[in-house]
Amino acid sequence: MGSDSKIRLQKFIADCGVTSRRKAEELIVQGRVAVNGAIETTLGSKVNPDEDVVSVDGELVDLATISKVYLLMHKPRGYVTTLDDPEGRDTVLDLCPEVSERIYPVGRLDYLSEGLLILTNDGDVANMIMHPKHNVQKVYEVKVFGAVSMQILAKLKEGYVLEGRKIRPEAVRVIQQLENKTWLEFRLSEGKNREIRNICEAAGVTIDKLKRVAIANITVDGIAPGKYRFVTKNELLRGLEGGKLNKWNKEKKESYRSSKKTINISKKGARPSTPADDPKAFVKFRKETYYTTLNEIKQRKEEISAKALAETKVVSNVKKITKRDGRRPF
Repeated sequence: MGSDSKIRLQKFIADCGVTSRRKAEELIVQGRVAVNGAIETTLGSKVNPDEDVVSVDGELVDLATISKVYLLMHKPRGYVTTLDDPEGRDTVLDLCPEVSERIYPVGRLDYLSEGLLILTNDGDVANMIMHPKHNVQKVYEVKVFGAVSMQILAKLKEGYVLEGRKIRPEAVRVIQQLENKTWLEFRLSEGKNREIRNICEAAGVTIDKLKRVAIANITVDGIAPGKYRFVTKNELLRGLEGGKLNKWNKEKKESYRSSKKTINISKKGARPSTPADDPKAFVKFRKETYYTTLNEIKQRKEEISAKALAETKVVSNVKKITKRDGRRPF
């Protein structure tokens, strides 16, 4: 076989459905991949799928045994988007134990985030979704604490600096104003880790809920939290075409559009409540202290309920005594 038959090792691992191409690179560097019995740690090394024997963590991987699978999941909160978790938390793979093929999540959603997640064992499709050069747009609905003004909206659109480079969302708009919270829609294409959370933190804004509603023209509509549905490769590719740059006319195709209208803050104004960037009001609800704060609130509610119940019992007992004795207790 000539050199034309060889492909990069990380691509071969991804094509075999072990993990994504980026993760495969990490496995190679970590010394967890062997080629023909010898550990291979060089990125960019190539293998011949017809002749070379490749193993990951001692387990052989083979293109011939792979049946390509594609599914759309509505990831709920409280699950991690990894194949396993050192902290013992539930992973998204626990939600689909009946899928016999070795699949992996494409990209990630934080433990506290929810929404659309694509899982597959097709490395090329996974790379198409994840790599910034493919310009696949992701749409998120984000509920933040407090009222969002024009000034706060401008700060959110400004983004943050990462390693000397400005990271900005493609678009941010207000889609609903609640009494003490605001719903925003974010659109991103690059998909940096925790990008929206970093944007909000840079603007002094605290997230209450984050949900990915679409990837290009693929939506989470109709899929209940914790559930998933299978799709064909053609169906997935057609959906991914939305929001990508057309190579013939260089015009950007239309991606998912929500039915929720934009609220014009410049005309309507922010709600008359605590500003979303208040430096003290909502910090306790950030990721680091989120569950601690919720437990404290739950405990306070239980204490209030218990006190109210005790007072109700006292009043009830007084009424019983009054009725029995036929006189007022006071």
